[in-house]
Amino acid sequence: MKTLFVITGPTAVGKTAISLRVAKHLGVPVINADSRQIYQEIPIGTAAPTAEEQSEVKHYFVGTLHLTDYYSASMYEQDVLRLFDEKGELGSHPYGLLSGGSMMYIDAVCDGIDDIPTVDAETRSLLRHRLETEGLERLVEELRLLDPQYFQIVDRKNTRRVVHALEICYMTGKTYTSFRSNQRKERDFQIVKIGLVRPREELYDRINLRVVRMMEAGMEAEARRVYPYKGENSLNTVGYRELFDYFEDRCTLPEAIERIQGATRRYCRKQLTWLKRDSSIRWFHPDDQDEILSYIDRCR
Repeated sequence: MKTLFVITGPTAVGKTAISLRVAKHLGVPVINADSRQIYQEIPIGTAAPTAEEQSEVKHYFVGTLHLTDYYSASMYEQDVLRLFDEKGELGSHPYGLLSGGSMMYIDAVCDGIDDIPTVDAETRSLLRHRLETEGLERLVEELRLLDPQYFQIVDRKNTRRVVHALEICYMTGKTYTSFRSNQRKERDFQIVKIGLVRPREELYDRINLRVVRMMEAGMEAEARRVYPYKGENSLNTVGYRELFDYFEDRCTLPEAIERIQGATRRYCRKQLTWLKRDSSIRWFHPDDQDEILSYIDRCR
């Protein structure tokens, strides 16, 4: 049976370096599980693997989409499973390596995701226009009326989830809840999950430093290039929101940088809360690379 090794952990913990070493150890490519590194135009702000790193080891799902392309965790699940199919590019490999911190992408591959319809372009355009003209609060109130059950559990400040639920309601005439069964799907491969973690203060220091280095690497210029697309869901993410506020004179550049650091730390805490619920994850400090490789060898 094929074994899928999954390397996950919070942002800035050091997943890329470990993934490169594990990929070389197993002789396999890296299947990227970061929902923003998949976009071609924003490599700096998403800390995507560099061209040099990608030349060392082949990566899938890095810079393969454009900001205006529609993509979902369900589509990602199907794309990864096609790679693993016996007729797929990785069908002959006895091992696979999935690495990233987008929890929904990882869960989609490991546990499956509900068969929610793909949203058509007309509905996406309609909801995007309503979000821009009416604001999130108005859409949240409409979700309360159309799908009161999902309204009770959704993060009402999460624009993407609120809008997506309404898209499904509009397109199908049914509630978003009716498509959510939350039933785990069986896979024909073994899954071994490896979590990377550091002490909280160490993580925070790495996050703060990484944001500074991103700015030094040209993140502001990158954000200015994609500013015309600021309404796209692909840019509803940490770093770009804060810089867009700076471009619109809502804050100074130093304030924007501090906000990016703070928002990234909050996202880090959210990731850890999600991941700690998964009892199947075996946790390591990223510096314990030899121990990680030994564990992988025992699971092969």
